[in-house]
This record gives sequence, C-alpha cells and structure tokens, in this order.
Amino acid sequence: MKLRAYAILLLASVSLGASLAATSAGAATIGQNTPAQPITAARIAMLPAKDQTVWSAYLARSEAQEKADRAALAAELKPGQAAPPLPPGGHGDGGMPLNREPAWYATPEARHVADVIVSFQTPAGGWSKNQDRTGALRLPGQAYAADNNSHYLSENDFDAARDPSWGYVGTLDNNATITELRFLAKVATQAPGADGEAWRKSFLRGVRYLLAAQFPNGGWPQVWPLEGGYHDAVTFNDNAVSEAAALLTEISEARPDFAFTPAPLRAEAGAAAARGRAVIVAAQIRVGGVLTIWGQQADALTLEPVAGRNFEPPALSTGESADLLLYLMSLPDPSPAEVAAVRAGVAWLKGAAIRDKAWIGGKDNPEGRRLVDQPGAGPIWSRYYSRVDGKPVFGERDKTLRDNVNELSLERRNGYSWYSAGPQKAVKAYDAWSKSHPAG
Repeated sequence: MKLRAYAILLLASVSLGASLAATSAGAATIGQNTPAQPITAARIAMLPAKDQTVWSAYLARSEAQEKADRAALAAELKPGQAAPPLPPGGHGDGGMPLNREPAWYATPEARHVADVIVSFQTPAGGWSKNQDRTGALRLPGQAYAADNNSHYLSENDFDAARDPSWGYVGTLDNNATITELRFLAKVATQAPGADGEAWRKSFLRGVRYLLAAQFPNGGWPQVWPLEGGYHDAVTFNDNAVSEAAALLTEISEARPDFAFTPAPLRAEAGAAAARGRAVIVAAQIRVGGVLTIWGQQADALTLEPVAGRNFEPPALSTGESADLLLYLMSLPDPSPAEVAAVRAGVAWLKGAAIRDKAWIGGKDNPEGRRLVDQPGAGPIWSRYYSRVDGKPVFGERDKTLRDNVNELSLERRNGYSWYSAGPQKAVKAYDAWSKSHPAG
C-alpha cells in the first residue's frame, strides 16, 4: 500500500467512526483520536522512488546526530562518575528578552545569559525548552534538557517520550532555539571583537542546526534529532515553521543583528526560508476541493494533518492558522499562491466565527470553564473544527473526541484553550492587507 493511500485510509476510518457516532441523537463521543506516525525507513520505502533517497538520507542524518549527541554528553563524565542533577525547568522567555535597548546586550547581565545559552547548546547545535537561562552554566555531564515529561501520562500516551531521559534535546517548541539564536545575535553584535567570538560561533552553529533539521519538503519538526510520534511532524504549533523561516529570512538579508553571518551561510538561509514558505502553502487543507486553513501539525511525508497529544485531533486548527495567515500577510513579496492561501484562509475563518456564545469561568469556579449563550458576544472560534462536518471538536486525555465542550472532564475544560477570540487579529489584519493585494 502506498503511503498516501495509507494516510487516506487511516483518515477515512476515523471519519467513518465520527460519522456513525454523530448519527446517534445527542451523542457526545464522536470518535477516537489516533496517534501521529513517526518518520521510519518502512514509511519512506512507501514513498515514490524519486523521493526515497533524500528522505532516507535525512533519517540517517538524524539517527547519526542523536548518537553523536549522546556520546558527547557521556564523554564529559569519567568512568563511574554520576551525572549532575537535571537543570531546573522554567517558563516564559527563560530570561532572554529580545526587546531591550541595544546597549543592554553589552551588559554583564546579558553576557551571562549568553554564556549560559552557549553552555547548554547541544552538539547538534540546538537547544531544549523551558529553562531559565539566567541561572548557572551547564556542568560537565549535565543534561542539555530539563525534565519535560508530562505529568499526565496514561497508557500508550501520545506524549510519552521514547526515552524519558532524552526528551526535547533540540527543539523549536515553546519558541526554543529561535529565541536563543536571536538573543545570541544581539549580544554578539554588541561585541564585535574577540570577546564576542564564542557567541558568534554558537549562533552560526545554531543556524546550521536549523538547516540540518529542515525536512526535504521545507518543514521543520518539533524536535531534532527526531524523537518520534507527533514530534516528527511539520510543526505549525508555536509558530515553529514560520518563526524559523522568518529568522532565516532576516539572516539572509543581513539585518543588523545578523550582519556578521558569512555570505555563503546567508544564501543557504535564504533558500531554506523559501522552502519553509512553500511547505506552508502545500500543507493548507482542502475540504471538498476548497482551501480552508491548516492543522496544528502535518505528517512530514504526506502533509496530511495529524494528531498532537491525546486530546489534540487531526483537525482544522484556528490558532495556528491565524498565526500562519499573519505571517503570510507580513511578507513583502507574497507569491500568487501565498495570496490565494491568505484569501481562502481568512474566508474560512470568517465563515467559522461563532457569535452569541461566550467561553467563561476558570479553574477557581466550581463549574469550571464552559460555553454559554450570551447574546451579542463574539466572535470567538473553537480551537479545532472537524474536517468532516466543519463543527467544533474537542478531545479528552483518554483519546475520545467529543462534540460538546461542556461535557468534557473538568480537568480538560480548565486545562486547555478550547475557544478564543485570537483569530480575529488575522481577520482584522486582512482588511488592510487586501487593499494592497486586490484579487486577480
């Protein structure tokens, strides 16, 4: 069975289950979420012959890099020596602000953060996530990543790490790697002499990491070297693809913070950014032959939308799509295909807007968060919409998919942004953008 046929068959089985369940009046459970498939040699072998070589080389490079990363870490310890404790986790920007005055990036405070960043860079050239970069430098033999394992794992959980001790070792999740690169560039720019050399070298290694991690089709995975599961998908979540493409574009243009980048690497960055833009257009979902929006992530080999965590279905995803639309509208030179993608995406968002409903409450309310009737409220959008019937869809940790957010468990209602007014920012931006990009 060819790979695309397999993907379509898998989608059809989920859709059939959803359709059958929906025929029962008032049914709350409409299907079962299925896990995203990793990139494997067996799956690559089902690709057209012309595509197999490049994907096989990509997978081999990932596997070799993971082995090299593990070996480099192990070599830092003497035989029998225990590794230092894991670095503490953190949140937010990890102490890496990108909006300070240029002079601040020459201060001891900023330079210390840059030194910490360099110390936690993986041999592959990337960084992990959820770490406070204002703390101590990494110790020899200390892990590159904090404990990023979910505290809600269940049997056969989609989010279970292949190796719990080696998770997110190099990632674009939660703006990781992109933020470290931007911060390093700002510090290095304020240190043009020899004292800035370590930061410049670390930055250039990080750029090469982005180039190595990029899929042959132009996308980026959430984690590289590859970690399996949905982490191997083209990741639109947290703006991974668009942020990587945007950074590489700025590097290619020798923007002030990146002027020290050698010309050959700038050229590679520009070509990679162009491929990143192309995969965004290619992954836009068609329903009945009509362009709609995007999924949270797309299978790397088929570009079909795939599930994330247990409760995140392979559906039309409004938050990620709004961000992609804003990115496309920010381009100074959109292609005709990019213009068409924006027009179709915004039209879909306008049609999916929900009015006279409000998403209220919170974890301190005994009833929790819930959707209620409220005349005049909105517009808001569901986080996910089914590709089968265009209606909102919701997920539980047990992988069941539901059609009514108010029937979710209290933990899931309170623990996820099932509704948001966020997509309105893309709709508003479109009003001005469309005036300078009239329909052909």
